[in-house]
Amino acid sequence: MRRFLIFAGLAASLLPAARAAPNACPALLQHTQPRLQDEKPVNLCEHAGKVVLVVNTASYCGFTGQYKSLEALGATYRRRGLVVLGFPSNDFGQQEPGSGAEIAAFCENTFGVKFPMFAKSHVAPGTGRQVNPLFAGLAQRSGQMPKWNFHKYLISRQGDMVISHASAIDPQDPRFLKDLEKLLRAK
Repeated sequence: MRRFLIFAGLAASLLPAARAAPNACPALLQHTQPRLQDEKPVNLCEHAGKVVLVVNTASYCGFTGQYKSLEALGATYRRRGLVVLGFPSNDFGQQEPGSGAEIAAFCENTFGVKFPMFAKSHVAPGTGRQVNPLFAGLAQRSGQMPKWNFHKYLISRQGDMVISHASAIDPQDPRFLKDLEKLLRAK
């Protein structure tokens, strides 16, 4: 009986470490980004263990209506572990010229956006541009750099899989939802 208790105690002491591993912060999320509204730093590791949808956004784009789909998607799948993260960028067509306060007001007042939004940054290479390191990592992992606004990246819970969807694919598109479901089901 004593050997069993010692073994059980040893096994129990190992369990918390085993449980913590799935929520360990993947290298892809090991970045701090300034929040859109006030530029306070946010550690993306707070989303470890979730399926993360990263989108580069713009207020004056033909795809701007996707804000509504992104907000609905976030609300629908939040309980299953999805988080949507928006990254405004003026890289394509100069379609995000506003300040952080202007962008935040537009997103909230026009589309009721409640998902986390971050300060405007560069998401694609260009003359003199320093690409946001998160987007550089996403492009490296997926093999696809954003070519326009509202490019979408789905990141698995462990950060070991990145699925890229072009701007024209709406977040409610069955192809997108199929990939999202696959990542949400995976533990």
